[in-house]
Amino acid sequence: MKAFRLHAIGEMPQPDDIVLPPPGHGEVRIAIRACGLNFADLLMIDGRYQERPALPFTLGMEVAGVVEATGPGVQGLQQGARVAVFAGSGGLAEYGNFPADACLPIPESMDFETAAAFQIAYGTSHLALGHRARLRAGERLLVLGAAGGVGLTAVEIGKLMGAEVIALARGPERLAVAQAAGADHLIDSAAPDLRGLLKALGGVDVVYDAVGGPAFMEALRAARPEGRLIPIGFAGGEVPQIPANLLLVKNLTVIGLYWGAYRRFAPQVLRDSLAELTRWHGEGKLRPHISHVLPLDRAAEALALLRSRTATGKVVVTMDRS
Repeated sequence: MKAFRLHAIGEMPQPDDIVLPPPGHGEVRIAIRACGLNFADLLMIDGRYQERPALPFTLGMEVAGVVEATGPGVQGLQQGARVAVFAGSGGLAEYGNFPADACLPIPESMDFETAAAFQIAYGTSHLALGHRARLRAGERLLVLGAAGGVGLTAVEIGKLMGAEVIALARGPERLAVAQAAGADHLIDSAAPDLRGLLKALGGVDVVYDAVGGPAFMEALRAARPEGRLIPIGFAGGEVPQIPANLLLVKNLTVIGLYWGAYRRFAPQVLRDSLAELTRWHGEGKLRPHISHVLPLDRAAEALALLRSRTATGKVVVTMDRS
């Protein structure tokens, strides 16, 4: 089968022809239909992600497809079932073996492309804003990187939770995408004096930051008393160093969020979150934005769209089943 694999840290992944073994105990083999890309895939290539599979490995953290075979000990999943999996790796391939207990049924309201783009982006924002920051209706939410894969879902979910949403993104086209997702106020990331612009709006209660760098510090200084700041990634490449004295004098809270860790220490929290998100999607309350869908033989181009920040929302790679 065809797979897109990383052989050395810092080098471009390469297409390979590999043999997939039968699914092991507790595993299912999935005929992959779509794989959602994430900024974490780029971090894996660069050797900067917190989880590092042994080389060589197949990239692609979240997949959607059809169960083709089951390994020993698997119950409740049948051949032909439509499932989505957050696997951490293995998605940029025609087939993959994944833990059966990580598979979620894909509802009839979702196609494969949407299912492959859904879990990480929406799950991260839902847990960050609801479970961690306890965002309340009427509060003012600032989303940094508001047109990206996770940022756009934060705009959408924040608005759904009743917040007044400020979107920070680069350029009018990306800001228009954030506005369509529900943002009430738009700020170009190139604008000077972000702190002043935020204070002119009355400050912010919650900051959702997928970018890092100077914008986080400006938002920190514009936070209202008892504000909460959620760093969920550092796509800008710079990890902010947070001065504790500012947290003290304004009674601020910085809240970390790594969505994937919930699989290990609180899986029920993750399952409950995804169940609610799936219900919202079925009710038409969520409208996933996928800006690019490319075939597997153009996976390198798909990753380049992420690295250049050309894409808005999600980028999805599909497998040819003709």
